[in-house]
Amino acid sequence: MAGGWSKDGAEQEQMDATVNDALERARRALPSGASAECCDECGEKIAEARRLALPGVQHCVRCQTELEQEAKATELFNRRGSKDSQLR
Repeated sequence: MAGGWSKDGAEQEQMDATVNDALERARRALPSGASAECCDECGEKIAEARRLALPGVQHCVRCQTELEQEAKATELFNRRGSKDSQLR
């Protein structure tokens, strides 16, 4: 139920937009093209099974995990769907 100045169905549109934004970010993050034979970060050889399973891979599992943890730590909070943002 929408209230105030918002139209009916605004909550669903907001949730859909949040999900679509997350999907678009995930799609942009997927590697593409030829896989590297050696990791861009540490220089170790990337396992053939990983290169075949994930075309375009540029990092070994260890370095990819570290990069993802760093990105998650610096990721901005999505305020679009947060009721807390309306209270601040």
